[in-house]
Amino acid sequence: MKIVGLITEYNPFHNGHLYHIEKAKEITGADAAVVVMSGNYVQRGAPAIMPKHLRAEVALEAGVPVVMELPACFATGSAEYFAAGAVSLFEQLGCVDSICFGSECGDYARLEQIAHVVADEPEEYKFSLQEGLRKGLSFPRARQLALKACLRDDSLDAVLEQPNNILGIEYIKALYLKKSPIKTYTIKRMVSGYHDESLSESYSSASAIRKLLAYASSSIHLEEEGMFDEPVMSEVLTRLEGQVPPSCIRLLEETHRTRYPIYSNDFSLLLKYKLLTETKDTLVKYVDITEDLANRIMNHANDFITFDQFCDLLKTRDMTYTRISRSLFHILLGITKYDMLSCREDGYCHYAHILGFRKDAANVLTHMKAHSKVPLVTKLSQADSLSDTGSRMLMQDIFASNLYEAIITNKFKLPFVNEYEQSIVIL
Repeated sequence: MKIVGLITEYNPFHNGHLYHIEKAKEITGADAAVVVMSGNYVQRGAPAIMPKHLRAEVALEAGVPVVMELPACFATGSAEYFAAGAVSLFEQLGCVDSICFGSECGDYARLEQIAHVVADEPEEYKFSLQEGLRKGLSFPRARQLALKACLRDDSLDAVLEQPNNILGIEYIKALYLKKSPIKTYTIKRMVSGYHDESLSESYSSASAIRKLLAYASSSIHLEEEGMFDEPVMSEVLTRLEGQVPPSCIRLLEETHRTRYPIYSNDFSLLLKYKLLTETKDTLVKYVDITEDLANRIMNHANDFITFDQFCDLLKTRDMTYTRISRSLFHILLGITKYDMLSCREDGYCHYAHILGFRKDAANVLTHMKAHSKVPLVTKLSQADSLSDTGSRMLMQDIFASNLYEAIITNKFKLPFVNEYEQSIVIL
């Protein structure tokens, strides 16, 4: 059996994702496409708008045979850690032949060239990178200039400023450093860019869809002409027809204001409480928290109002909103530098947590079980054979999921469902 791996977030699922699934199988000649998906938190440093089991269900409805969860420490990590964690999971499965990812440029050769420079670090590149860092540039900007200097290509800015291109480079780099036999392919993103916030004809970005759902979930809106009531959800869903599969429309309708939407600001009070327990010295133990950022957090702690407002307050020219948000979620979820170091030294992923599978594709799951080098976890209560690092990672995932569920409970006044009690999705 030939399997292609897809690294996803589905936040939420839309037609571009469906195109990705179908095109990946086509260009790789794969019999099946299995998915590693971010859980309840995503790489841009935010909670997923919908819980992971709902997003997994939509993917299964779209024909994906198996959906696995990317551990929270990788899902909320930098592009490098996000990619390394996902790639490691596919490697550990022992049966994934290829990975296919979307990119803004669609030029695999160019992304591969950049990835090899970043991985090999030739002297010219290292010198230019260090020079940029000495001048006080942020690491992404210093690396961008170093790559332009090394490859003698002034047009790289257009490539290196696009998030999916950056992730693609990291996927290729991770596999290259591991000398992995897994092949990589890319497909060009359809129509909308990652950050586009307006709906297109049929391939709108997840950002545009999230914006529309957020608009529908606000109790009141303001315009220059004055206040007006929120649009009826049915009107919003009508606008989304043709943008997302029918199964996604159904779930969006059935679970609106009962399971979603969830936003960063829903975590505001929890973050405020957490920061009240920290000091400058304790903050630096968390991933992405530098001494300078720790000082900024503590110096502005009294100015905290909401999660989003605090991110805006802390950001600087060299430290983006996303970087700040990601750092704050690391504090909230208790993801430390020691955790990430241990994961990296111990081979990243130590289990594959199955969120759901299709019964008519049970042969894919059987194939995975026969080849996997790590346990396939379908019931958390049975995950007692993990390594120490794997156990810590899983407990961290359970805590992160329970925290997200607590937000749902508080926001929508529903009974709390512990992660141990969450049912695997079977279609």
